[in-house]
Amino acid sequence: MSANRRGRALFDPIDLPNGRQLATLRNAAEYITALPASEHDLPHWRAAIEVLILSAEHGEPGADAVPARIGMLRALNAGKQLEPVSQRSRSSAHI
Repeated sequence: MSANRRGRALFDPIDLPNGRQLATLRNAAEYITALPASEHDLPHWRAAIEVLILSAEHGEPGADAVPARIGMLRALNAGKQLEPVSQRSRSSAHI
């Protein structure tokens, strides 16, 4: 994987709870590799790793790495209970 592609920007940076941001494929890969082995070997992180590699190896230069961002968000939120959308949010979304 070329250094150029590893530095490709994610569609939109991902804010982490500790205040850091994942803005590139390289940032995301470094985040995953810094996790304990017992965690980054879980299926959701393995899937995120796979999509990062695919995005880096096969993505078009200059293209957004949307699939990689989605994979990271899914892994970061795995097992978390999502809050239901409030009535107000739903009604304002249709305006």
